[in-house]
Amino acid sequence: MNTRKQQLEAFNHLLDIMDELREKCPWDKKQTLESLRHLTIEEVYELGDAILDNDLEELKKELGDVLLHIVFYAKIGSEKKAFDIADIANAISDKLIDRHPHIYGDIDVKNEEEVKQNWEKLKLKEGKKSVLEGVPRSLPALVKANRIQDKVAGVGFDWEEPHQVWEKVQEELQELNEEIKDGNQENIEKEFGDVLFSMINYARFIKVNPENALEKTNKKFINRFQYLEEKSKASGKELSDMSLAEMDVFWNEAKKIFK
Repeated sequence: MNTRKQQLEAFNHLLDIMDELREKCPWDKKQTLESLRHLTIEEVYELGDAILDNDLEELKKELGDVLLHIVFYAKIGSEKKAFDIADIANAISDKLIDRHPHIYGDIDVKNEEEVKQNWEKLKLKEGKKSVLEGVPRSLPALVKANRIQDKVAGVGFDWEEPHQVWEKVQEELQELNEEIKDGNQENIEKEFGDVLFSMINYARFIKVNPENALEKTNKKFINRFQYLEEKSKASGKELSDMSLAEMDVFWNEAKKIFK
């Protein structure tokens, strides 16, 4: 691996390239904070894909893309005389030190949960009016629900045992079934949301990241369905012309391959 000196030299080289691109490249010169925003979100999703695929070579490339965006924002910030890359690094360093008094201060913690609880208390002391202020409005709903539950748990608003949460899931499913029988679509949607919210909460108690779990299932389904498509094509049939029983033959094969 590279030495700290080599790492700093590589980062300095990236900063030099950013300066040059911003000065000479027509596309880079036109970019603004707003124009980069959607591209940054896309890069983070691509990074997430590489992590789920456990593709370390691709992960290195995607981390580079995200790092480029950070450097780009820092460059624009310096042009606006608002901040530069040093300000960004210093700000996060100061925050990490302030929020880790068990490392840089005299606070004792017993486990990870106490670290998280201290973290939320410190953020409130920094001036936040609500524990939930730090949850981005634009987060996808599933991820947002997970973050909401994690944050309120950090200040003690939580169930005590996993079985209590599972009982809540069962209660919400029963309420959903009752609304389905009544046929009120608006109430059905509300209760379905409650079921999802309670399932996401249960995932936290059994140490499962719901976003990762669902995405892995998405990928598994895609692989199985594409296998089904390939097999149907090889047999000279269109999926739309096949019966469910015929599809099930290939689907069961796919289940053995993609688990």
